[in-house]
Amino acid sequence: MRIWFNKTFSSIHAVLGNLRHSVPSGQHTLVCSHTHWTAAAFLASDEACLEPEELTGQEYVEWCVDFCHSHAIDLFWPGKEAVLISKRRDLFQARGVHVLSVADHETLSLLHNKALFYTSLNADVAKVMDFIAVNDRDAFDRAVVELSAKHERLCIKPAVSIFGLGFRILDARRNSITHLLNGVEYQIPLNELWQGMTDTPQFDTLLVMEHLDGQEWSVDCAGRYGELLCSVQRKKPLLAGRGQIIDNNDEITGMVARLTERYKLNGLFNIQFKEGANGVRLLEINPRPSGGFGMACLAGVNLAQIALQSITGEALLKSPVIHYGRRVSEINTPVVLTEAAALCPL
Repeated sequence: MRIWFNKTFSSIHAVLGNLRHSVPSGQHTLVCSHTHWTAAAFLASDEACLEPEELTGQEYVEWCVDFCHSHAIDLFWPGKEAVLISKRRDLFQARGVHVLSVADHETLSLLHNKALFYTSLNADVAKVMDFIAVNDRDAFDRAVVELSAKHERLCIKPAVSIFGLGFRILDARRNSITHLLNGVEYQIPLNELWQGMTDTPQFDTLLVMEHLDGQEWSVDCAGRYGELLCSVQRKKPLLAGRGQIIDNNDEITGMVARLTERYKLNGLFNIQFKEGANGVRLLEINPRPSGGFGMACLAGVNLAQIALQSITGEALLKSPVIHYGRRVSEINTPVVLTEAAALCPL
């Protein structure tokens, strides 16, 4: 089987590595493409190809269809434009190409916008933090007053964001120069944020939320259309530099299973949680492998192999042994990047 991974996040290197270690040599060919030849994923692929940088949207989808045809792809595991590709799966199916989508187009679009996702989520499935979505200064002021009456600290984050970009804790006491001189991270002075909102009357949806200051869990999962096949919880210590612990929190296990079923999640995905004053709360569902995917597989289970077996119809591994309590981490490793001459033609 020829499996294509198009441009995506660097975590795909760990997925490719785990796939290579789990299947006999020559059984599958892992094809990887990116817009620049220094992509780390090329080091773990069988074939490496360059993508055109300028293409997006429907033009990129059409290019992907042609790529599948010209490179005899059997299974397409998309990263870039995954939401749109999920919507146009028919174009690939007509060519005999199976597309691995974490969810359908409607669900992927919902997960992309946390304001809509949180609002639609039933508390019986999973609980989220207390929040209010705002788009202007007046709504922000009302949200701060209302939430401050119930919670000691508040934070903000754009409704559409990845990697925690835009997340800030509201600081009503210190100014930005104090933050700068003292190396304060992920906080923003409330007065200065107010000034910015005065200069920008309308802005993209921002979530004002209770701040969760407890433990955080990142759960890497393999699923099959709503059936949770396996999940690995990584608990992140409050102090940096101490690695992560493979955990088995029953409450989180239940929420992960219900979320997988509710949204018919499929393939490899990641769900994040954090603890606050009122208990563990859902942060987000990432419809892709996480940055810590490689660490999760150190728990003793190959999630990439399980996901692939569920697609190909191979017998799934039975009751994989997960080493709870194992402390894991990552280290930087120097490598020589793939030479451009080794790339396959478009």
